[in-house]
Amino acid sequence: MKLNEAFSLNGKVALITGASKGIGEAIAQYFAASGAAVVINSRKQEELDKVAASIVERGGICTGIAGNAGDIEACKTLVNKTVELYGGIDILVNNAASNPVFGPVVTCEEWAFDKIMNVNVKAPFELGKLVYPIMKERGGGSVINISSIAGITPDPELGLYSVSKAALNMLTKVTAKEWGVDGIRVNAICPGLIKTKFSEALWQDEKWLNRFVKMAPISRMGSVDEIAALALFLAAPASGYCTGTLFTADGGVTI
Repeated sequence: MKLNEAFSLNGKVALITGASKGIGEAIAQYFAASGAAVVINSRKQEELDKVAASIVERGGICTGIAGNAGDIEACKTLVNKTVELYGGIDILVNNAASNPVFGPVVTCEEWAFDKIMNVNVKAPFELGKLVYPIMKERGGGSVINISSIAGITPDPELGLYSVSKAALNMLTKVTAKEWGVDGIRVNAICPGLIKTKFSEALWQDEKWLNRFVKMAPISRMGSVDEIAALALFLAAPASGYCTGTLFTADGGVTI
């Protein structure tokens, strides 16, 4: 395999949820720059259109389709529209996530539990099932679940978020084992503290930020580009022998 082929996504179609900003947007930019036709999803069409326009301006192919990833009917519509537009799906990135509460699990209410599990676990589960036959028919594919190191070791005040990401990690391993025979690889990226709008409440808290930085051998926050580059590796032929793996990108916190 030539180096320029190892990281090429030419001719591939990628579907990315939670892609109007942060990690999802960065992944969309990297995939499009590597040759993929990219469909991005989040709840607000206006935000998606801005991201899509920036990708198209750089010569990429991108379409935004709004919808709630936590709603199964919206997931079906998203997959169907992607296939109608580009003929199939080769790469699925489950990046949409929710964490509406911060505090001990004993104070968490049922509505928060349901929202966290619907978006962080059920949506990747349902989307995976929807794209599975499409990828199988095309001879294989790559599913990339954006998890968290919170799914490996629980974070203080982020108990249910940690539970949801632990479930996503196991879903990654289960589907990798079941779908490998069909040429479908499933991996997860477990970021540490990445500077995004989603994690703003954490990195703007000086006490919390200092605690994290002290724990990390690489004593800083991560960037969205560092996560996007890892996602590109997992989407591309370069990672063709990788499946069922949790790739940590946390500055060494979980060592």
